[in-house]
Amino acid sequence: MSRIKTHVNKGDQVQVIAGNHKGKTGQVTSINAVKGQVIVDGVRPLKKAVKRSEKHPDGGIINIDGPVHISNVKKLG
Repeated sequence: MSRIKTHVNKGDQVQVIAGNHKGKTGQVTSINAVKGQVIVDGVRPLKKAVKRSEKHPDGGIINIDGPVHISNVKKLG
């Protein structure tokens, strides 16, 4: 299985350089190289409705971090 090379890795500090969230910085929490997306902590918050489960016993709306295209981020330092 071949690995797709990316310019950022999990745990890197990055800055968004294009799009609606331009200028925001954060730490990379996960990478999906096949789709070309990274999830940066605190940059693109989304609200998601969830059913009741053991993890979320009350259900309701939770906040998650949304993906940003990998070409729209640059590595800092």
